[in-house]
Amino acid sequence: MHIPRNLSGNDLIKIPSKFGYETTRQKGSHIRLSRTEHSTTHHVTVPNHNPLKLGTLYAILTDVAAHLKISKEDILK
Repeated sequence: MHIPRNLSGNDLIKIPSKFGYETTRQKGSHIRLSRTEHSTTHHVTVPNHNPLKLGTLYAILTDVAAHLKISKEDILK
């Protein structure tokens, strides 16, 4: 599965929210998502740009996948 090239920040925020991430704050055009599990909190910052740069999108998906210990393909399904 390939990474979509036309995702906006708002579209990307919907993906981690399916895995328990919640919007915790926004400063300007950057939105922070957080997920707390077993007294540890993981934060991801998503720029609310349209479209997201491919490298930024790839880095965010890699970070979330590493934290959840699943593949990027599983996140995008």
